[in-house]
Parts: sequence; structure tokens; C-alpha cells
Amino acid sequence: MKKHILISALIIVCAFAPRLCSAQATAQTPQILDTIYANDTKNVALFFPEPIRQGVTGADNFVFTYNREKEQYFGLLQAKPGKESNLLVINRNGSIFSYIVKYKKHLSKLNYFVSKASSIGNERPFVNDSTVVKKIEDSVDNKTFYYTKFSSYLLDKRQRIATIQKRNEGIVLSIKNIVFDKEELYFVIEIENKSTLDYDLNFLNLSVETRQKGKKKSLQKLFEEPIFKYKLPQKITEGEVVRLVYVLPKFSISNDRRLVVELNEKNGERDLKLKVSHKYINNPN
Repeated sequence: MKKHILISALIIVCAFAPRLCSAQATAQTPQILDTIYANDTKNVALFFPEPIRQGVTGADNFVFTYNREKEQYFGLLQAKPGKESNLLVINRNGSIFSYIVKYKKHLSKLNYFVSKASSIGNERPFVNDSTVVKKIEDSVDNKTFYYTKFSSYLLDKRQRIATIQKRNEGIVLSIKNIVFDKEELYFVIEIENKSTLDYDLNFLNLSVETRQKGKKKSLQKLFEEPIFKYKLPQKITEGEVVRLVYVLPKFSISNDRRLVVELNEKNGERDLKLKVSHKYINNPN
């Protein structure tokens, strides 16, 4: 009777704690390694599913050779008479393979083709890596959602900075606002087409220029790549006004530098360069 009660109790515990029971069973079950035989008159070749990154034996009477300079899929095992040992091989993708190796004078098998399923594990924790990747993806999605919402809010916001504007043949390029939020700068940009021709946008770039002092003055330009663009158009039709937002990582510039907003027309010459003083960058809304 007591025996039946004990068995019933164990069944109930395992039903409610399958992971615990499985882990205990795994820990208690020793892993049986395959045995590979080798000698000193023949090469025993092992072919792996991925190139070999590292291979070591546990005793000096066994030698495992592989290409250390250029990773290849196979290695060669040789042995001298002596006690048995082990061979550990790690592939380029981190898969681990482990074997018992023994000396045998007469060999019946010279080639071993190793399958992925025979790997005993991986040196990198895939579960943790996938969790980290998932968290990164979620973070990216959340940021994109926030950038979209905040950019939309800024386009409707009445707050403005001083007039920063450039015109060329009926095309007007303006900076309407520069806003700092969290760790980013938001540039609210307006493009107005007062001409009688549509404007096909080739690119709209932001860069920081540094004026070099001295007898030979020159400019150094460093492009600032936006991390998010909101409502960037491909075409501004006749009489149309478009507003968009560029989001950049927070930065500041010295008084000998300036931000340049460059608007370039596709298959046209109505290009504009709008220069923004350091004071607007360093003192955003």
C-alpha cells in the first residue's frame, strides 16, 4: 500500500513539475561518447558539418591535426600505443563534439562523417542570445513607434525657432523647429514649391562643416546620418508645401562649426544649401 502511495505521489510531482523531473533525469543519465580508433600507420579522417576552429586531445599519444590558418571541414587523427584518451573538437559555429579515442593496431574504419545531431552542445548560449535579440527587436520597434508619434506631434506644434530659410528659383527650404527629446534632436524641415514646375527630390542631407583657419581656408564636412525620417517626400508638386522630420542622435557644435541642410533636385539644378548656426543646435526647444 505504501509503495502504491509513493508511486502516485511521484507521478503527481512530475505532472506539476515536468521541467524539474526532466532536469533531474538528464543530470542522472551519463552521456555515452562514441569511440574512435586510430593507430600510427594510417590517418583517420573526421569530416564535420562546419569548419574546425579548435581540436585537442587529452594525451600525448594521440595527435589530431587540422588546418589552423584556413578553417577546413576535416581533421586527421593518429595514435601511438598507450592508454585511451578523449578528443574535443569545436566547429566555427560553436558546436562541440567529444569522443573517446583508443589505439588499435588494425583499423576497420578510416573515415568518419560527423552529423550535426552528434554535437553534445554549443559553447554559446543560444537561448540567451535569442532572448537578447528579441529584446533588441522589441526596443527598436518601441523606438520607431515613439519617433513616429513624437514627429507627428511636432508637425502640429506651433512652437518655432527664428526664421532659417533659403530660396532658389521658387523653391524655399526652411528649418521650422529644432527640438531636444530624450537623447535625440528632432529637425522639423519645410520645403515649399512656389514655382510652376514639380520638384523631384534627389536627396536631403544634413552635415556639419568646420571652417579651417589660416592662409588657405578650407571646409571639412561630416555627414550626420538620421536615425529616423518622417514623411520625407519624393516629389513636391507645384504650389505644394511639405513638412518632414529628421531625427538625429544628440550632438552639439562649437562656434567655428555649422550645420548645413542640403537639398538636391533630381535631374535639375534648383539645389539649396541652408546654413544653421551653432547657437540653434546647442539651444534647441
